[in-house]
Amino acid sequence: MNLLTATSKGAATREAIIDRAYGIACSAGLEGLSIGPLAQAVGMSKSGVFAHFGSREDLQLAVLDSAGERFVAYVLRPALSQPRGLARLRAILEAWFGWVQAEGGCLLLSAASEYDDRPGPLRDHLVAQETRWRQEIARAVGLAIGTGELATDTDPDQMAFELYSLALIVHHDAGLFGFDLAIERGRRALERLFRSYAP
Repeated sequence: MNLLTATSKGAATREAIIDRAYGIACSAGLEGLSIGPLAQAVGMSKSGVFAHFGSREDLQLAVLDSAGERFVAYVLRPALSQPRGLARLRAILEAWFGWVQAEGGCLLLSAASEYDDRPGPLRDHLVAQETRWRQEIARAVGLAIGTGELATDTDPDQMAFELYSLALIVHHDAGLFGFDLAIERGRRALERLFRSYAP
């Protein structure tokens, strides 16, 4: 086996471990990740898993990165095909609402609850991810101001905060009261929010 083949196999194994760990974390949270059960789930020894991740924290950080990549691929990338303005903002929120149903929950939101008051690398990583996401939303709001679909005095950061709050309540209610009702109320709230910012 040459070095390139070994490297490719190692990368594929690492991705398989992250994929299985992501599934576990979606249901049990990042704190629910344990090397022993994960190693058993992927058919490896603990030392085999540790060969790819130096520590449990390194594994958790890799899972957070994977969650962020999946989220962007599901929510943001498809919305970028929509015209700048409310169409793009609406597409972002629609996909964001649907994310909870597609994934059976949101690891990023549960991780924020787990680590919001626990200083350390995991919290710092989450804050950085959340900051980038809010900047993306604020940028989409700014583009909608530029198209004239939102009032010129709209504060993009404030509106991003309000849009984020709609996604949070949809995700919250979907688990407790059902997805269909949650998304219906979320859509109505979104259109009301757009009207409140109309020029």
